[in-house]
Amino acid sequence: MSDTPVSVPSGSAASVPDPSGLVVVAARPAVARARRRPPVGVLVAAGWLLVVLLTALILPLLPGCDPLRGDFTHPSAAPGPGHWFGTDANGRDLLYRTAAGARASFAVAALTVAVGLLVGGALGVAAGWFGGWTDRVIGFAADLLMSVPTLILVMIVVSLRGPGLPLIGCLIGAFTVPAFMRISRASVLSLTERGFVQAARMIGTSPLRILRREIVPHMAPVAVTFAFTATTIAIVAEGALSFLGFSLPPPAPTWGGIIAEGRTTLGSAPWISMVPATVLCLTVLAFNYLGEHLRSGAPTARTESTR
Repeated sequence: MSDTPVSVPSGSAASVPDPSGLVVVAARPAVARARRRPPVGVLVAAGWLLVVLLTALILPLLPGCDPLRGDFTHPSAAPGPGHWFGTDANGRDLLYRTAAGARASFAVAALTVAVGLLVGGALGVAAGWFGGWTDRVIGFAADLLMSVPTLILVMIVVSLRGPGLPLIGCLIGAFTVPAFMRISRASVLSLTERGFVQAARMIGTSPLRILRREIVPHMAPVAVTFAFTATTIAIVAEGALSFLGFSLPPPAPTWGGIIAEGRTTLGSAPWISMVPATVLCLTVLAFNYLGEHLRSGAPTARTESTR
């Protein structure tokens, strides 16, 4: 094979000879830059979540945007100027109520992820690192918790203690602990066999330092990726609980509660239920899409080989 240098014009692609017999195709800079750009779907999903979050945080604080104030001259008004998403049977603006309802869903989701990630992650690290009876006890507790019907137990506890977003978020988060624990445990078991962990052990690094510097940073991306799935679980669960009347009591706005209020007027005013239901579905879809994109990953380079 000739070792003559190959001149490659700027911005073009060429096959560069390699001593191993492989031919590596150098990608054009423009193509490489395009591959670094996130897909359009990711941008749309992230944009939607950003709009919903900012609307939930800002809109209820603006003057005249009270989600509890009713316009009794326009009950069950169709979407249009003045009430862009329409009004409910009491004349309350659905845009304001849907934005305020997002606060409840995001608050429950944040608590759920925090409880699942912290408790489940810690238990998974302990089970994977120590093994033995520690692994068996934690695994049995996780299996036991997974066998409990989640929504039924949450409804029983809420009936006894009274509704509240912190209680609901912690309860739903407790049922995501087994999933976070299994993911963290699998990551730890895989990482302990890696060369950099074995090398750290051989030079006498303390277990706590290995966990803090080598294990946790490498397993964190996997756990954070699953947090998107846990977020969708929490939003759907909170919506179901509020629909059944086990979340914030009326007239406090929640997505499930607004949907339940519009059940009796689906024939004459379907927008009362459809507006929050559509926002809920699109929000869950956006979280799922982003989580799936993070799980699958995106290739940053392309190599072709021939003999």
